[in-house]
Amino acid sequence: VQLQASGGGLVQAGGSLRLSCAASGRTFSSYTMGWFRQAPGKEREFVIAIRRGTTYYADSVKGRFTISRDNAKNTLYLQMNSLKPEDTAVYYCAAATPSTIVSELVRTRSYDYWGQGTLVTVSS
Repeated sequence: VQLQASGGGLVQAGGSLRLSCAASGRTFSSYTMGWFRQAPGKEREFVIAIRRGTTYYADSVKGRFTISRDNAKNTLYLQMNSLKPEDTAVYYCAAATPSTIVSELVRTRSYDYWGQGTLVTVSS
């Protein structure tokens, strides 16, 4: 699976942005998909994932971010609302095999495929 993230940009605090992740390959629908982010000087961190129709969130984005997928278009989305300056980071989409257990979804090592990242900057 090849992944390509897009949709990043500059937005004011309180604004919204939608990221997309285009995937190649006919097996996209079977993968568990996730979004991670990496702020300058920090480690890559889990944001949100969707596994078998269930969504898993980091506490920091619960109630503000939504993940969705369109399997017909081989595309993953991240809708980000009520953005805060601390959401500023490079956002990466990633794919994990369907057998990945829930407790492992937060770990970067659980994901086999990664997009190139898209920068989101939230100004105060």
